Amino acid sequence: QVQLVESGGGLVQAGGSLRLSCAASGGTFGAMGWFRQAPGKEREFVAAISWIDSGTYYATYVKGRFTISRDNAQSTVNLQMTSLKPDDTAVYYCATGLRLGGPFDRFGQGTQVTVSS
Repeated sequence: QVQLVESGGGLVQAGGSLRLSCAASGGTFGAMGWFRQAPGKEREFVAAISWIDSGTYYATYVKGRFTISRDNAQSTVNLQMTSLKPDDTAVYYCATGLRLGGPFDRFGQGTQVTVSS
């Protein structure tokens, strides 16, 4: 089974930037993605990247501000987050799935991102 370990979360002021990373090991997958869950809300999709052709897909509320990228050699996916807003505050989870469009069925333990106003 795939094991996922996220890193890079933290506290940042509104308008700032953060970079999240996720290392995958122990399995195969067709895509990796990022999801987030804010307090009292359901987990929601953020972005995904295909491990086959590097195609990407973003949620509308992060498009233009977040960039997902991958490092095949290290089985790592990164999420560069810019122009952060307080509404971006959440626990961010890395995930793997069969294809870019999902489903995503393996999740990491999550990393906290807090954006202060």
